[in-house]
Amino acid sequence: MNDYGKKDVFLPVVSLFTSAGTLVCCALPALLVSIGAGAVLAGVVSTAPWLVALSRYKLWLFVLAGVLLLVAGVFQWRARNKPCPVDAAQAKMCMRLRRINAWVYGFSVAIYLTGAFFAFVAPLWL
Repeated sequence: MNDYGKKDVFLPVVSLFTSAGTLVCCALPALLVSIGAGAVLAGVVSTAPWLVALSRYKLWLFVLAGVLLLVAGVFQWRARNKPCPVDAAQAKMCMRLRRINAWVYGFSVAIYLTGAFFAFVAPLWL
């Protein structure tokens, strides 16, 4: 993979991990409690106490993840019409990488919105 591919993969992957952090922070505990698995949640928190810290700083986590998603989206939007290499194999890989990046980005946004719903909207309804 040349430098072009590494640069275009980095931001979507980082945004995927930060948005997954929002899902673990907020949506997973809400899901476990809503299906009556509070004991499982207690076991998870005792095994991974850093989940409490993620939940405590959820606003900052969501701001960071949102900024990274926004930056990744801007870079992806700007690169949508960049020319691919002339070589047929590299051009095919370039187009495949763009499709994969679009799927990863869409999945990251879906995870982020799910986490945001459980962190900020769902508690208002309870």
